[in-house]
Amino acid sequence: MSAQAEPRPVEILLVEDNPGDVVLIREGLRGARAATHVSVATNGEAALSRLRRQGEFADAPRPDLILLDLNLPRLGGREVLAAIKSDERLRRIPVVVLTSSQAESDIAAGYDLHANCYVSKPTDLEEFLRVVKGIEEFWLGVAQLPGEARHG
Repeated sequence: MSAQAEPRPVEILLVEDNPGDVVLIREGLRGARAATHVSVATNGEAALSRLRRQGEFADAPRPDLILLDLNLPRLGGREVLAAIKSDERLRRIPVVVLTSSQAESDIAAGYDLHANCYVSKPTDLEEFLRVVKGIEEFWLGVAQLPGEARHG
């Protein structure tokens, strides 16, 4: 009898240029109900290169979930979201916009570009961690992730 293989961790691509927020998001995901592996892209161009498996990212795993800030250097979050959702190889990967903006225009634009969810980052530390935990509980515990994302 062969041993059952351990399920692979859920791959999360965090697209975030603020090192403090990266630390907080990783902290919020610690102890998640599913094992996670978080990769970080600090600008929009790096995020798309990783997603398209270009250059140094040729062997990068396809993420199961993307956490996307809107305010990014080089290529903004809106452009990254539009590129993801217009690419038939990437569009089924759930994208959670996780950003400091609470502007109605940004929220509407996020959904117009087919974000799966829009979440504003709280300024309070405890609330920030609670929000990240809520994202984790829903996307890794309740929602069904697309099969291609899990295996592609």
